[in-house]
Amino acid sequence: MESQQSHNQLHVIFLPYPTPGHMNPMIDTARLFAKHGVDVTIITTHANASTFQKTIDTDFNSGYSIKTLLIQFPSAQVGLPHGVENTKEATSLEMFGKIVHGVSMLQDPIEVLFHDLQPDCLVTDMLHDWTVEAAAKLGVPRIYYYSSSYFSNCATHFVMKYRPHDNLVSDTQTFTIPGLSHTINMTRLQLSDFLREKNATTAYFESILESEKKSYGTLYNSFHELESDYEKLYKTTIGIKSWSVGPVSTWINKDGQNKANRGDIGKEGKLLNWLNTKSNESVLYVSFGSLTRLSHEQLVEIAYGLENSGHDFIWVVRKKDGDEDKDGFLQDFEERMKESKKGYIIWNWAPQLLILGHPATGGIVTHCGWNSTLESLSIGFVSAFV
Repeated sequence: MESQQSHNQLHVIFLPYPTPGHMNPMIDTARLFAKHGVDVTIITTHANASTFQKTIDTDFNSGYSIKTLLIQFPSAQVGLPHGVENTKEATSLEMFGKIVHGVSMLQDPIEVLFHDLQPDCLVTDMLHDWTVEAAAKLGVPRIYYYSSSYFSNCATHFVMKYRPHDNLVSDTQTFTIPGLSHTINMTRLQLSDFLREKNATTAYFESILESEKKSYGTLYNSFHELESDYEKLYKTTIGIKSWSVGPVSTWINKDGQNKANRGDIGKEGKLLNWLNTKSNESVLYVSFGSLTRLSHEQLVEIAYGLENSGHDFIWVVRKKDGDEDKDGFLQDFEERMKESKKGYIIWNWAPQLLILGHPATGGIVTHCGWNSTLESLSIGFVSAFV
């Protein structure tokens, strides 16, 4: 693929982290940069590129200067099957750790590419903390990409700084997060493990936050009207530049073709035909994200809850969750829903923007993922978060 770069065009490298909640918004942000005249190179591995390459090719063929540069993931060296290169593929904590280790092994070859490409700027995921030093070696700015909200970053910052949960008499006693614009009460059990007790992961996140302070600035997949208080608090607390560029996925994929381009959706036609038979705002969309692990017992309860609700629904079920379906419950449930036409089961991956944008969809039940939050709010839903 030939470069369309002009001599005066700004060249920016984007380096996503291979987990859906981080990678998807960064890819869409890279596309936004290209649409504004920037020459964009996305560095990633083969399996990860396959999930968005069709969209990148469409943008390139439309005249935008954007391309992917592929590196080999060290699957064999870390003991992973070929093609397992994203944390969403992990079926155990052991496999998750191997993927993370494999990602860390890519640092040296990526730094070689940085040197060879001589970019004007690096935009890298927050988890690639080492890139702040790599950018300094090149003499270019590193922009820290934070794929969640200003609020969550501010809350994490103040909890780590002041540790208000230390010295509580019990795990159920509440504490107030200091420094925030609103009163937020929590218990120790509601904190992530690395915040609750200092451990190796705590040191890892401290290094990540330190790299943020050393960066030229931060990109947020958020917008001023949603988080103005915390956008201001972030700038005064962390003390570096930040830009609100979101909601990136809703904007960049606003036409039907782009909504359908992310991933393999060969059965999309059947889904749309089913939705087209439903009344406006009558369908409940249920999806708990790509990393959530549900037990068989939880899946059974969700299934019965949806069936007994009396509402039409679309339910996204991970295939790996289905692997636990030893008694065939989910298959029987799917057949029952096909017969009643009250429910539609999607296995593994769903065209979420396409579903949310359909007039038949009336609401979403989801996890607390920031991308789902932004996408549902952008379309006008009040979501139920589990």
